Amino acid sequence: MSEEKTIKVEDRSGQQIGDGKLSPAMRIGIYIVVALVIFLLGLIPMWLKASAAASQRDAAQRELQLSRMQNMLASSAVDAQRGEYEPARQEASNFFTTLREQLDKGETDKTLTSPQRDGLKPLLTQRDDLITLLARSDPAAAPRLLNMYTAFRMAILSLPPETKRTP
Repeated sequence: MSEEKTIKVEDRSGQQIGDGKLSPAMRIGIYIVVALVIFLLGLIPMWLKASAAASQRDAAQRELQLSRMQNMLASSAVDAQRGEYEPARQEASNFFTTLREQLDKGETDKTLTSPQRDGLKPLLTQRDDLITLLARSDPAAAPRLLNMYTAFRMAILSLPPETKRTP
């Protein structure tokens, strides 16, 4: 009941080249190629979606790292203001350690932009003095931590110097 169509293929001289029937190996090859094309058509949108999700994840991780650093410094300032110098010293030390790690990563890590790096480098020069003040339970550490917190926020926001507010 099934009709097979034969295709006659002739060369330029009019001689028949083949009977036009596809061999089973050719049919399987065509099916494989069609299946591969369909698979790739389905894979490309999923790959694009996964790439966009990974990009959003990386941006969220960068923001989280900056927020953690800001939180460490703010917590240290609050503890120093309350007279709890040892927890303030530990938090400040953790902040400086994290800041140093971020600055050492350089351009390979996208957490900090180049202007942010330039704005945050001067904060490291105050590390030893501030840690010493906190270790001595010196009340002068609290306002210095608050000033450092303000400088950190300004550097993270990367505002031009003329638009920065002074405390």
